[in-house]
Amino acid sequence: MSHRAMQLQLGIGAILAALFLILYAIPNWVSSPSNVRNIVLSPLFWPYILGALTGLVGLGLVLSGWRLAPGSPVNESIADPGAGVLRLLAMAVLMVATFRVMPWLGMVWTSMLAFVALAFLVRTRHPATAFICAVLVPLVLYAFFAHVASVAIPQGELVRLP
Repeated sequence: MSHRAMQLQLGIGAILAALFLILYAIPNWVSSPSNVRNIVLSPLFWPYILGALTGLVGLGLVLSGWRLAPGSPVNESIADPGAGVLRLLAMAVLMVATFRVMPWLGMVWTSMLAFVALAFLVRTRHPATAFICAVLVPLVLYAFFAHVASVAIPQGELVRLP
């Protein structure tokens, strides 16, 4: 299978999944009380946002798939097949370490460290972007949930966020 075919298939699949979510699943399976004052706190808001983002990602995949030249294979041969098994084991160790460290460091700091560790484990081509996202995404999510939605985020024993 070529990169182009893979992008097109994934994009069409994401668009179909988004349509299913927006047109059927969310209206029929997510209930929301009628007296929710803040739309961001409505149980329907975030599922619709995720459905729309899924559709946009699918559209982006389809558009980028059309721009690619057909022919190049998706999977290139690797020199050492055992490296994949080692990465899988390292991923398992990372998950266990994340679970064990979270009560001590808290959810935000542990998420940052786990994100950076995972980015370097999979050898990202964009380490600076991965590091920036590892810091900003957990902080922004913490700020929203703790200060806008008033949801308690687990804090650690070592450092507490405001």
